[in-house]
Amino acid sequence: MDKDQLAILGGSKSKTTPFGTGKRFGEEEVKELVEALEQNTLFYHSGRKVKLFLERFNALYGVTHSVATSSGTAALHVAIGSAGISVGDEVITSPITDAGSVIGILYQNAIPVFADLDPHTYNMTAETIGARITPRTKAIVVVHLAGNPADMDPIMEVAREHGLIVIEDCAQSYMTYYKGRLVGTIGDYGCFSTNDYKHISTGDGGIVVVNSQDETDFQRTHAFADKNYSRFGNQVNRDMGLLAPNYRMTELQGAVGVAQIAKLTWICDQRNRYGDQITAGIQGIPGIMPHEVTVDSRCTYWFYMFTVDPDVFSCTRDEFAKALQAEGIDCSAGYIAKPVYMQPLFLNQEAYTGSHFPFDLTDIAYSEGLCPAAEHILKSAIRLPVNEFFTEQDRDEVIAGIRKVAAHYKKSELKV
Repeated sequence: MDKDQLAILGGSKSKTTPFGTGKRFGEEEVKELVEALEQNTLFYHSGRKVKLFLERFNALYGVTHSVATSSGTAALHVAIGSAGISVGDEVITSPITDAGSVIGILYQNAIPVFADLDPHTYNMTAETIGARITPRTKAIVVVHLAGNPADMDPIMEVAREHGLIVIEDCAQSYMTYYKGRLVGTIGDYGCFSTNDYKHISTGDGGIVVVNSQDETDFQRTHAFADKNYSRFGNQVNRDMGLLAPNYRMTELQGAVGVAQIAKLTWICDQRNRYGDQITAGIQGIPGIMPHEVTVDSRCTYWFYMFTVDPDVFSCTRDEFAKALQAEGIDCSAGYIAKPVYMQPLFLNQEAYTGSHFPFDLTDIAYSEGLCPAAEHILKSAIRLPVNEFFTEQDRDEVIAGIRKVAAHYKKSELKV
């Protein structure tokens, strides 16, 4: 059988063995859960596990203050709400992200504004953010997509110039470094997810890092996650000043988090190594643009995404992906189906049934073409899963498969 012939055309597959797997949860999590149950309380304020989870997270990240939440979406809402974002304010964010990045904005009756992306890092830039700033702008939610840090120094300069709050969405970016600094510790707030599909899992859960050293800022953020109740030490203040949700993390989530946080450095090191080696292996292939990482930074690859240039290949992006799948390589064409602003909620400007509020407070408009680079990314990208249990053989066979498919579909006039 011809090893150079594509598997989809009858050739042998590039991937000859199953991808590496491993056990995510073990006796460590069981031990912590049993201890949580033996406390005779699963309430975060009365128990010890959520507090211990945050203590260990804070030590790992070198921060003083963080707040546990029920999800990553909740973490973002807590940061947005405690930052004072309110009715009619505009918040700039990414068009390629999860709904969790915009839900908190809308719950505060503020208006999401979408900035275009760098075509190679898939993140917003200071330039694209600057182009969206208006007198209504109050904050920026910077999404570090797929474990890859946005270029934060110029973003922070733009934010400080305009007096804007910066909230880092680090749901996909644990232990990601930007020029020696952990993302989540650079802006005013850093928000993390412990959803089951993130680097570490507590089933669902989240963390808000409060980077201000002002104790009042921390206490306000802590309260916003708990109906604006203030619970510190033995004191509980239930006075209701402003509206806030109940986003409390339970002791069961915290217990799993205690065990998971001990594994986080290893998980991220493995993912970083695997993703960087994929880049090295496909660098220089005509028509293939690897997942680019900001200079002097580190990506921890929640997934790996590269783009294909249709002018170089005699196939479509979707055909390229199908050929890779036939080679035994797990991948998908694109990431989300379309930019967030192309979802019905934004096209119809209807966050609440039968109402156009808060969109009708401005002349905001959402339509195709709003962020051309983001739209191009979604039409030209191929996404590869990354897992800390993947092996060197997995890496080599993925690289070989991409090279094989690219060589086959390279247009004849470009072949040497």
